Amino acid sequence: MTTLQTPAAFATNQDLDAIRLRRAFGVFPSGVVAVAAAVDGRLVGLAASSFTSVSLDPPLVSFSIANTSKTWPDLRRADHLGVTVLAAHHGAICRQLAGPVAHRFDGVPASVSEDGAVTIDDGLARFDCTIYREVEAGDHTIILLELHAVDHPVDQGDPLSPLVFHRSSFGRLTAE
Repeated sequence: MTTLQTPAAFATNQDLDAIRLRRAFGVFPSGVVAVAAAVDGRLVGLAASSFTSVSLDPPLVSFSIANTSKTWPDLRRADHLGVTVLAAHHGAICRQLAGPVAHRFDGVPASVSEDGAVTIDDGLARFDCTIYREVEAGDHTIILLELHAVDHPVDQGDPLSPLVFHRSSFGRLTAE
């Protein structure tokens, strides 16, 4: 049996301050999605870098949202939510979705489903979802979404790269 030895650097929890954790979490690259809906006749949305697939049966995905979000209370009232996997060329749209609420969709090519799900037109994948469950998790809430429709265009030629969030900045994947 192997015994795990704890290095001196792991001896205490004193290093668990927010800045140090953010840096440590940042070494793990993640994709970025737009989560959006039409609410009370206006487009409401945000960017999330915590998106992941969860289950095939039922089809579920998730993302996490800060409990201090001013956008989530509006989005959660929507009948359906759109989730768009953003492409590498969507960096400006992602920053816009994190900016002033009144201008998040200015000039952004988006579509609205009959149920109010909003997706970015040239996303790598687009999902129509409803809220399946919300799970409180510290200073964030994990949002589980049930999928009702998917649009994943088949690439003709060079596949597009996803937008990647890594070390507090946006980038793209590169092949070796």
